[in-house]
Amino acid sequence: MNNLSAIAVFCGSNAGGSECYAQGAASLGASFAANRIKLVYGGTHKGLMGVLADALIEEGGQAHGIITQRLHDKGHLHGGLQEHEIVASMRERKGRMGDLADAFIALPGGIGTLEEFMEVWTLNQLGEIRKPLGLFNINGFYDPFMTLIDHMITERFLPAEHRHSIVVESDPHLLLKGLREFQPTDVPKWLPSP
Repeated sequence: MNNLSAIAVFCGSNAGGSECYAQGAASLGASFAANRIKLVYGGTHKGLMGVLADALIEEGGQAHGIITQRLHDKGHLHGGLQEHEIVASMRERKGRMGDLADAFIALPGGIGTLEEFMEVWTLNQLGEIRKPLGLFNINGFYDPFMTLIDHMITERFLPAEHRHSIVVESDPHLLLKGLREFQPTDVPKWLPSP
């Protein structure tokens, strides 16, 4: 079983086009609080990030925000955080989040959310880190993404075993259970030539 004392969450700084995304973010925040998992995230009050932090704090959970100086100067820092850090760049922010986290989750979001998640998945694939990671698949948001992953496998750019090196769940309790039970794949990323 993996220790999940702190999880880094990547998610949208916008709320999305359906209330279900905010409801999902709030349910994950409440689950973190109930399981005494510290939230490590981008530190803002905007969008799903703010909803997630609000729900966690309301339930007595702990949140640690890592925000860039530029976003802090724009007034984006969440005022209710127990801990926060201000860093110079997004690159530094991602590195710090990775240092503090035992695992990673991506909620629905935009290109930044996807980029952050893909970087961590890549580092796991290369063996530079060995931390559980998952997608909180609210409203089937990540179904098209997983179709692309399946296409990578079909076209022999990704070993099939690597599809299962992430946890994909639409229920926060099952997502956390999957991360606790996560076992990284030992299958190399390089496929033999056909």
